[in-house]
Amino acid sequence: MDFNLTDEQKMFRNSVRDFAQKELAPIALKVDREHEFPWDTIRKAGKHGLMGMTVPREYGGTGIDKISYMLALEEVSKVCGSHGLTIEAHNSLGVGHIYEKGTEEQRRKYLPKLTTGEALAAWALTEPNAGSDAAGCQTTAVKEGDEWVLNGTKQFITSGSVAEVVVVMAMTDKSKGARGISAFAVERGNPGMKYGVEENKLGLRGTVTTEMFFEDCRVPEDSILGEHGEGFTGAMTILDRGRAAIGAMSVGIAQGALDRSIEYAKQRTQFGKPIAQFQAIQFMLADMATEINAARLLVHRAAYMEDNEQFFSKEASMAKLFASETGVRAARKAIQILGGQGYLKENHVERFFRDVKLCTIGEGTSEVQHMVIAKRLGL
Repeated sequence: MDFNLTDEQKMFRNSVRDFAQKELAPIALKVDREHEFPWDTIRKAGKHGLMGMTVPREYGGTGIDKISYMLALEEVSKVCGSHGLTIEAHNSLGVGHIYEKGTEEQRRKYLPKLTTGEALAAWALTEPNAGSDAAGCQTTAVKEGDEWVLNGTKQFITSGSVAEVVVVMAMTDKSKGARGISAFAVERGNPGMKYGVEENKLGLRGTVTTEMFFEDCRVPEDSILGEHGEGFTGAMTILDRGRAAIGAMSVGIAQGALDRSIEYAKQRTQFGKPIAQFQAIQFMLADMATEINAARLLVHRAAYMEDNEQFFSKEASMAKLFASETGVRAARKAIQILGGQGYLKENHVERFFRDVKLCTIGEGTSEVQHMVIAKRLGL
């Protein structure tokens, strides 16, 4: 693996950095404070090429490599975790599943409007009784004539109520367990699909997180993505990619916390000198910087392996586990460095602290990542 970024990767990262600083940073506090879904900037992100990053250009995407994708998520999340998660879930999960498992007809139908930011995709796997145990899916899909009828409840669905299309995992053959789960593309406006209230969350308050209900939700035969029974194995593949991406999001939030901590430590004076000159502060900043760089390398290794078509499930889990826990530690230290100022909402690090915690939970908790890693070690 070459640790040096290519010129193309640097150019893309710098372009996203400029976009994030210009368009996202000024509204990050407002989005969080008002619990407001930022449609305007999400559409701008689409025009900037951020809503179909790993989809080939023939379907309207940007067609970048996975390391460039990780760089983009880091730059966005460095200023606004809410935008980071919305963009990540759309690209990695919803769009990713449609591109990877969809037929040519399905790709042509959905991807052009999804990759431009005109519409959003959501991904519905989690249920009230099937979280970490994703194979315990209780939502069912029964074949009736040339239609499938879906019934069940999905929970914690990012962008669920604002998405144009939702990829829904449902049990089509209970006798086969996890191998009896299939994936369906369900379009907005289907009379059998209803939404619960938007969840009032600790952090990432500019995202929409919704409970979804499927009550005799009828979809045509050609709504199935991939082969019958491929839903769970497909979901696990998609989750591997999403976990590395959550790692990149974690690195971004952690880097944002570090940047603001350094800036404050150089300006804040106590006992006649900037607090950056005190060893206690220096050691905290040094630990933050070291862990963030290690997390970034883990994320890039997983992305590199995917780009080179290597099996990277273990590496994706390692990246997510270490990066998300690093993000929590970095945000906590940032608040400590800023002291009372860090406890105030207008100083961003308080928001970073609330936002990054989700990264240790979503797309597989830290405990699940330990399980995945242990399994790949042959335990």
